[in-house]
Amino acid sequence: MDESVIQGLRQISEWIWEHPRQGRMNTTARLCSSPELLREFDEKALRQLCNVASLPGVAGPVWAMPDAHVGFGFPIGGVAAFDAAEGGVVSAGGVGYDISCGVRTLRTGLTAGEIHSRRRELADGLFKAIPSGVGQGGSLHLDESALDEMLAGGAVWAARRGFGNLDDMAWIESHGQSPGADPDQVSPGAKKRQRHEMGTLGSGNHYLEVQRVERIFDEAAAQAYGLRANDVVISLHCGSRALGHQVATDYVKRMRQEAAEQGLALDDPDLAFAPIDSPTGRAYLGAMAAAANCAMANRQIIAHRTGETLRQLFPGATPALLYDVSHNLCQEERHRVDGVERRLHVHRKGATRAFGPGHPELPPPYRPVGQPVLIGGSMGTASYILAGRGEGDGAGFASACHGAGRKMGRNEAARRWDGRQVIRDLDAEGILIRSSGARGVAEEAPGAYKAVDEVVLAAQGAGLSVLVARLRPMICVKG
Repeated sequence: MDESVIQGLRQISEWIWEHPRQGRMNTTARLCSSPELLREFDEKALRQLCNVASLPGVAGPVWAMPDAHVGFGFPIGGVAAFDAAEGGVVSAGGVGYDISCGVRTLRTGLTAGEIHSRRRELADGLFKAIPSGVGQGGSLHLDESALDEMLAGGAVWAARRGFGNLDDMAWIESHGQSPGADPDQVSPGAKKRQRHEMGTLGSGNHYLEVQRVERIFDEAAAQAYGLRANDVVISLHCGSRALGHQVATDYVKRMRQEAAEQGLALDDPDLAFAPIDSPTGRAYLGAMAAAANCAMANRQIIAHRTGETLRQLFPGATPALLYDVSHNLCQEERHRVDGVERRLHVHRKGATRAFGPGHPELPPPYRPVGQPVLIGGSMGTASYILAGRGEGDGAGFASACHGAGRKMGRNEAARRWDGRQVIRDLDAEGILIRSSGARGVAEEAPGAYKAVDEVVLAAQGAGLSVLVARLRPMICVKG
């Protein structure tokens, strides 16, 4: 970031900076960051955050998480809450194209030593069992009726179809079924695009990763989460695939058209919005929740097939869900703003819920320590599990970062790195990569991302979450 821009920010704590309310802004904009990450923060992302702060009905500050970077209209790693009673709005760009993209982490009951001698077999088995890559379909094909049932039922639907079991729902955000889902608000085109994509990873930064618990920071939280040093866990990162992308496309277009018809001046057309209680706002929220169900069902299917593959090679494995949480959603929640509890619609784009200890939505074993916060690193670098701490507008509306955050675009990364060489380099470090294409590996090279260790320290320093465990990759299946 330009030094003059940094000087325009007010440091309100060691880890939080604030952009003052100016021009059309209805509130301030806050950045959770270290000084090092702040220097990497893109000035355009700050302008996007200020545009979000200018939307109607915004409540409390808008926030940028430590991994924040430029997105479509709304910065990735951005958090903002809106009050329907005060004319608050919902923005499709504020949720993004990969609706309910999220992370699911499984305990395996195995240690790193137990899988070491057969890890190449495991890598090949997972790559075969979980389709990945651009446009890659799977073996599960849904007709129109089954699609609507899936969009209404989410992970619950998948479990009832034999993918895992209903006990898994206790460990999934919203118990595996997004409230308010309305499949009728999802276009036929969006449904058609998803008919053959259930149980697939997709491309980009999506992955399935076998990881070793390298270090424990918080023994009490780790014990609550069932983690010990040297345990093997498996994390998968994916979302609603083509359906979510089409839902976003449809509603961004609709919101832009309505803004033009109403003569609304938009700071950024990509940040087009609709009042929460308007027909378009309600329709989008119903479609978005249906797409969230698609994402949760997708992760449920992938996790089940991952467990089957693991047990084929390691009969003693006991795969069990640790947690599943999204980082691209708008959710209705209650938060205190200026000391008053309000019903708010919280947009988290590239940011995850991070409910603190005692929150009633958490499963009882996790309630004393807070929600698991699952932070994926870049390919070949560490991932983290943290515990949520934040509550209210003073801590990002109980939110946290979702990953390392890009510091360069995919095209630039592809020009800078050779994917085949990245695979060889990581193999030499003991990290096996399986991918459908070398370019995708180059786009996701570790150097294309911010330093995840710095990002999670900033999240802890800002009071969003606390470190629980550091995970080192052993196998990574990429799109």
